[in-house]
Amino acid sequence: MDCTSEEDSEISESEIADFEMKIYNQLKNGKHKVRYSDVIFRCPFCMGKRKQDYRYKDLLQHATGVGASNRRGKEKGNHLALARFLTTDLANGGLPQPTVKAEPPTKIEHDDQFVHPWMGIIVNLPTELKDGKYVGEGASKLKDQYSKYHPLKVHALWNYRGHTGTAIVDFRKDWSGFKDAMAFENSFEADRCGKKDWLEKKNHGSTVFGWIARADDYNAEGLIADHLKKNGDLKTVSALEKEESQKNEKLVKNLANEIDVKNKHLKELECKYNETSLSLSKMVEEKDKLHQAYNEEMRKMQCIARDHSRRIIIENESLKSELENQRRELEWRCKELDKRAAHSDSERRKLVEEKKRNDMKNSSLQLATLEQKKADENVLRLVEEQKREKEAALNKILQLEKKLDQKQALELEIEQLKGKLQVMKHMEEGDDVAKKKMLEMMKDLEEKEGEMEDLESLNQALVVKERKSNDELQDARKELITGLKEMLSGRALIGIKRMGELDEKPFQAACSLKFSGEEAQIKTMELCSLWEDYIKNPAWHPYKVVSVGDKQEEIIDEDDEKLKELKNEWGDEVFKCVATALMEMNEYNPSGRYAIPELWNFKEGRKATLKEVVQYILKQWKTHKRKR
Repeated sequence: MDCTSEEDSEISESEIADFEMKIYNQLKNGKHKVRYSDVIFRCPFCMGKRKQDYRYKDLLQHATGVGASNRRGKEKGNHLALARFLTTDLANGGLPQPTVKAEPPTKIEHDDQFVHPWMGIIVNLPTELKDGKYVGEGASKLKDQYSKYHPLKVHALWNYRGHTGTAIVDFRKDWSGFKDAMAFENSFEADRCGKKDWLEKKNHGSTVFGWIARADDYNAEGLIADHLKKNGDLKTVSALEKEESQKNEKLVKNLANEIDVKNKHLKELECKYNETSLSLSKMVEEKDKLHQAYNEEMRKMQCIARDHSRRIIIENESLKSELENQRRELEWRCKELDKRAAHSDSERRKLVEEKKRNDMKNSSLQLATLEQKKADENVLRLVEEQKREKEAALNKILQLEKKLDQKQALELEIEQLKGKLQVMKHMEEGDDVAKKKMLEMMKDLEEKEGEMEDLESLNQALVVKERKSNDELQDARKELITGLKEMLSGRALIGIKRMGELDEKPFQAACSLKFSGEEAQIKTMELCSLWEDYIKNPAWHPYKVVSVGDKQEEIIDEDDEKLKELKNEWGDEVFKCVATALMEMNEYNPSGRYAIPELWNFKEGRKATLKEVVQYILKQWKTHKRKR
C-alpha cells in the first residue's frame, strides 16, 4: 500500500519528525505490510520500483540510505519511519517469538545465558552392545529425524565404550536458528521429555529427552560440557540483541557517510562538467570569430584577383587598338603611293622601293599582330588556369575548413556526451529512466566516434592530396630557378637570390672607411671569406629561442661573442648583413649550411610567388618584342 495517496502536498524539513512518527504508528498498527515471509520483506513506499523483494538487512540498508539522502520531505519521512520500525519492532529479522503447543515449563528471560551458536542436547538415545562396544543411530539419521528444526549438523558423542546415547544438534547463529532451537526444546517439553523431566524422573526407560544448551550444561563436566566449551560461548539474549543493534547502527552510520561522500563527489563532477561546458562554449565562439575573419580575408583576395584580371584584359584591348591604328595608317600610305606612281620613273622606282619596304613593314606588323594575338591567348589561358587553380585551392581550403568544423563539432559533442555519461553513472542504480538514457547516450557516443574516424580518414586523404599539390608547386619553382637563371639574374624587380649568401656592399663600405684603394678591396674579400666560413660552420649556432605569443621562435643571439666583436669593430650595417645571412641559412638549409637559390621579389624584399614570376616574364617578353 502506498502512502502518497493520503496527502498530495509536500512537507518541510521541520515537519519530517512528526510525519515520521505518524508513519511509524501506521506501520506498528499494520496499515502497511512489510514482511511477506520469514526471509522476504518489501518496502511499502517503493512499490513501483523494479526491485521488490528484500532481505531484512537489505531493506534496512535501503530505508536508511533513502532517509539520509537529499530527497523530498515525504519520501525521507516514510523511509526514516520504516528504518525505525525495522530496528525497533523487527530487530530479530522479523521473526515471531517461538510458540509451543502447551504452556512452556520454563520461562525465557533476556538475562538467561545460552550457548551460542545455538545448540540442542539429545540424551537417552537407544544403543545396543555389539562386539564389546555400544552402537547407536548415526549423525545423518538423527539429522533426518529432526529435519523440521533445520539443524546444520548433528554430533553423536562417543567414548572408549562406544556410543554414549547422547548427541549435540547445531543450529544457525541468527534469530531464525534460535527460533528453531526453541521449537526443538518446546517439542520435547510438550511431550514431558525436557530437561526438567530428565532430572526429575528416575526411570527414563527408552524415552529420548532433549533441550537447548544453557549455562548449567556449559559449566558442567563430561562429554557434553567439553563439546559445548570447545564449539561455543555463553551469551544472553539481551547481549546478542545489543550487539546486533550496535552492528546495525554502525552499518547505518557507514552507509550514511558513504552516501555523503558520493553526494559530494557527484557535486564535484557537476561543477567540473559545468566548467568544461563553459570553456567549450567559449572555444566555439572564438572559432566562429576566426572563421568570419577568414571568410572576410578570402573575399578581399578574390576582389583583388578580379581587379588584376580586368586590368590585364583592358591593357590587351588597348594594344589591339594601337596595332589596328598602325595597320590602317600603313594601308593609307600604300594608297597614297599608288596615286603618285604615275609622276615619273625615278619617283616610280622610289615609290616601288618604298612600297616594298611598307609591304615588309606591313608583313612584320601582321606577324606582330599574330604574335600579339597568340600572346593574348596565352595570357588569357594563364589567367584562366590561375583562376582555376585559385578556385581549386579555395575549394580545398573550404573543404578542409568544413571537415575541420565537423571534426571540432564532433569532438565537442563527444566531450559533452562523455561528461553527461560520467554524471549519469553516479546517479541511483535503480532508476530505469536514467539507465535507458545512459544506454542511448552511449549509443550516440559510439556513432559520433564512428563519424569521427570517417572524418579522420577523409582528412588524411585531403592532407595527402594537398601535400602532393605543394610538391608540384615546389617542383615548378625549382624548374623556374634552373631554367631562368640568366633571364632573372641581377637586381631586377624579380630575380634569383642565393639565401644565406653575404652581401659585399656593407663590407666594402666599412673597409673603405678604414683602408684605401686596393688594400680596402683585399680586406673586403678577406673579411667576406672569413664570415662565409663562419656561417657555413655547423658547430657555430648563434641563435636563441624566445616566446612570441603562444609560439616559440628562433632569433639571433646578439650576446654571441663573435657577433658582439663584429658589431663593435665593423659597425651595425655589417652586423645586420651577417645576421640576415644567418637567419636565411637557418630557415632554408640549417643542416647543410650552404647557400640555396630562391625566386625573390627585390622590390618588396620577400620570396616571389609563381604568379609574380610568370607576369614578370610576360612583361619582359612584350618589352623585348616592341623593341624588335
